[in-house]
Amino acid sequence: MSGGIDPKAAGAAPLGEQTFQPLSYEAPSKRPELLNPVVLAYAGDAVFELLVRQHLVAGDRLKPQQLHRAATGIVSAKAQRRWLELWAPMLDEEEQDIVRRARNAKSGQPPRNADPHDYRLATALEGLVGYLYYQGRTERLRELMAAVFAALEADRQKENMNEH
Repeated sequence: MSGGIDPKAAGAAPLGEQTFQPLSYEAPSKRPELLNPVVLAYAGDAVFELLVRQHLVAGDRLKPQQLHRAATGIVSAKAQRRWLELWAPMLDEEEQDIVRRARNAKSGQPPRNADPHDYRLATALEGLVGYLYYQGRTERLRELMAAVFAALEADRQKENMNEH
């Protein structure tokens, strides 16, 4: 695999008269399926965070403190466990295998504030995101992230109903 993601295949979106161009990337030294799952999770962590931040910046809460608070609530190990559970019925056999490999990989000590089980599942989610990213499967990433964002919107609506 060489080169970057084709902006048209990545769904470049018009912004006024400008066109948003996603970042291209350097291909990994090995095919994604041959990479250590922890390495996939390392890249997937950054990709997941970027997708979340892009979604938040596209929304209506643009104060830095609000953005940061919202992002940390979405990318925490506990939240990523929730997203992986949300995605589980949507995953094909190949994706389930990547999740299993990343979940079972030796990834070191979890942070002090993270539950070890949540941390392993977050590593699994990040491994899948890294794998899909390096496979150039941006449309699949978009589908999975859309499920996360839809769940967040449902949570927000439920909160609003409880407040009124």
